[in-house]
Amino acid sequence: MELTPVGIIHSPYRLQGEAPRQGRFADSVAELEIFPPFAAALKGIERHRYLIVLYWCDKAQRDRLQTRTPHGPEIFGVFACRSPSRPNPLAFCVVRLLEVRDNRLLVQGLDALDGSPLIDIKPYVPEIDSVTC
Repeated sequence: MELTPVGIIHSPYRLQGEAPRQGRFADSVAELEIFPPFAAALKGIERHRYLIVLYWCDKAQRDRLQTRTPHGPEIFGVFACRSPSRPNPLAFCVVRLLEVRDNRLLVQGLDALDGSPLIDIKPYVPEIDSVTC
């Protein structure tokens, strides 16, 4: 399997402890810089208010299989929680699209660290992506 970053994330979070546990609740603005060979893939993105951002947690621990969550002392397997430390630290976040500037997207609600590799972007479609529990 081979992943090719399509861009890089510029965020205000430099260290792991600075990023919010869930980006959705953050007001900060981040910039998704799309590399020039992939800029044509942005055509029509301005039609969407929310996006799913997939990124690589390159500073996460890849050997961790269990962890504590912020909700208590119980230990969970990483597949049962949202810890960035996991065998393949692929992360996603639903963000609000604020502005499109050529090959750069300004978004709100992203919890990625500055410099994180951007793997993919997909439009968030509530009829497909939201389920009622």
